Amino acid sequence: MANIKSAKKRISVINKKTAINKSRKSAIKTAEKRFLEALEAGDLNAAKEKFFYFEKRMAQNAASGLFHKNAASRKISRLRKKLNAAAE
Repeated sequence: MANIKSAKKRISVINKKTAINKSRKSAIKTAEKRFLEALEAGDLNAAKEKFFYFEKRMAQNAASGLFHKNAASRKISRLRKKLNAAAE
């Protein structure tokens, strides 16, 4: 355990940021899952709404550094392909 006050503060800040990042990653996974469920159910309107929500959140998280920008783009691209295939 840290003895220095600044080290204790850093530990506290890291724990807070870890909790926030964990929450954001969980929200992204949930949004992706809900999109895929709507797609499987055949509800294109709901799937589009879920996709746009996912896309916006994923881009925001990539911009903040939670995900690498290329990884976010790849995931968005793959889901968009599934949406376009379902729409045809």
